[in-house]
Order: sequence, then structure tokens, then C-alpha cells
Amino acid sequence: MAGYILRRLVSTIAVMVMVGIFVFLLLRLAPGDPAAMIAGRSATEEMIAGIREQLGLNDPMPVQFMHWVGDMLAGDFGTSILAGRPVLELLSQRLEPTLSLAILTMILAVTIGVSFGVLAAWRAGGFVDRILTGFSALGYSVPVFVIGFFLIYFFAVRTHWLPVQGYVPMSNGIALWFMHLILPTVTLGLGFIAFIARVTRASMLEVLSEDYMRTAVAKGASSYAMLFHHALKNAGVPILTVVGISFAYLIGGVVITETVFNLPGIGRLVVDAINNRDYPIIQSVLILTSGLYVLINLTVDLTYMLIDPRIRY
Repeated sequence: MAGYILRRLVSTIAVMVMVGIFVFLLLRLAPGDPAAMIAGRSATEEMIAGIREQLGLNDPMPVQFMHWVGDMLAGDFGTSILAGRPVLELLSQRLEPTLSLAILTMILAVTIGVSFGVLAAWRAGGFVDRILTGFSALGYSVPVFVIGFFLIYFFAVRTHWLPVQGYVPMSNGIALWFMHLILPTVTLGLGFIAFIARVTRASMLEVLSEDYMRTAVAKGASSYAMLFHHALKNAGVPILTVVGISFAYLIGGVVITETVFNLPGIGRLVVDAINNRDYPIIQSVLILTSGLYVLINLTVDLTYMLIDPRIRY
């Protein structure tokens, strides 16, 4: 078990090193000069050269890379080229809306997706199963922004039940905070609900066909005990995998939803940074997002050992 954990940690570090190299080279080799964008259209060549020297863009790439990695390890993610403020300060201001949306969406997706999947597997071929199949196809095929605009039109414009867009911090009241996140959460969560429900259904069907499940039925086990105590536990590995993958994709995929609902999250910050070639913000967000993605995968892999003891050996 200790050897397995050590191997996963080593592979995680190797992945993060490769991600860092890729992010650094991708931005440096892309067309465009951030110094020219900062200086403006009327700037002279001398002004642009001075800005490049100030930002360290004239140093060789290996030197720039080592400086960048050293600063990050020291907790310094740089200063925004355009805003002139520390990147971590800008990220901390945008973190709450993104995390709120991601966590609420994941709670909704796991709760409804797993429940629907278990129910559909229990009544395979029945009415609920057919409804789930149609809902899954709809969740996969309809783009997020289309769902968002439809929900805004019906629940905000026509009925005035919910706010159209914007974000209210949790410190201003839980009720207002929650009301402003209902539509974005449902918009972003429908596709993940469909994905998790389909995987749960397939995994549960496989487990329900096993001999030990028929033995449990023959011994008079209740439907609840059979589904949630026996079947769901043994079907947990693929479900846990898809939940981890969904949460990782969710963190990096909130840009469209934040744009549709005008949420001041990290996704909007990244879009603005890309448009303005703000290297420090782009690099920091990509590295932090990649690190979170790798950490989620590592956590899921280690959790497998709790669900399936065979993985420990």
C-alpha cells in the first residue's frame, strides 16, 4: 500500500513538471508581444524594448523558466501585466464565485445523477429507464449556453422568479447567494447529471447480474439494502472515477456559464487575460487548474483502496 501511494506521488510530480514546461512554452511561442500591448499603439521601439527588459522577456527561455518556477515555489505567482497587482490577489477576489458554482453543481450532479442511475438500473427497460435515456441524450447534445439562455428567459424574464445574472457574496446573505446561483448551477449541472447517471446505471446493471446479488434477493434482502448496501458499494469504483473526472472538468469548464450569467469568477478573469496577453495570470491559472486536476485524480486513485481492498495488494 505504501509503495502504491509513493508511485502515485512520484507520477503526480512528474506530470506537474511536464505541465509547467508545456504551459510556459505554449505562451512564449504564441504570436503577439505583451510588451507592445502594454505600451500601446503609439509607443516607440525604445519604449517597447524597455518594457521587455523590465518584464524579463529578453532573457533566454531557460532563465525565464527557472525564475518563474522559483517564484512559484516561493509563493509568488507574479504581478498582472495590465492591472499591476499581484496575481494571487486577483485570483482570491474571483475564487468565491467559481468555487461556489463548482461545488453546488457537483452536489446537484452527484445527488441526482447517482439516484437516477440506481433507479434506472433497478427498473431497467421500464418507464424511468426510458426517461433517463432521453434525458441523457438531451444533456449531452444541448450546449450549455443554449440551456442557460432558455432558463434565463423562462425563470427570470417571463416569470421573474430568479435573478437574471450577477453574483451576491455569501457574506451578504445565504438566501441571496443561493438564489443567484440556482440558474447557473442547473445550467452547468444538467450535462454532468446525465453523464453520472448513465455511468451509474451501466455499473449497477453489471453488479445486479452477479450471483451474490441473486443470493441476497433469495435471502430476502430489502430493495434498499440490495441497491445501496450491496450493489452501489460494489459498483462504486467506476462511479467514483466519473465523479472525479467530472469535478476536474467542471473546475476548468465554468467559463461559458460565468459569461452567460455575468459571474465575476476565475473564468472571466482568464478570458480577459488571454485577450490582453497577460502572461502571469494565464500561467498561474493554468498551473493551479492543472494542479487541482492532478490532485483530484490522485485523491480518486487513493480512495479506490477504501472501496476495493484488492487494490491495496
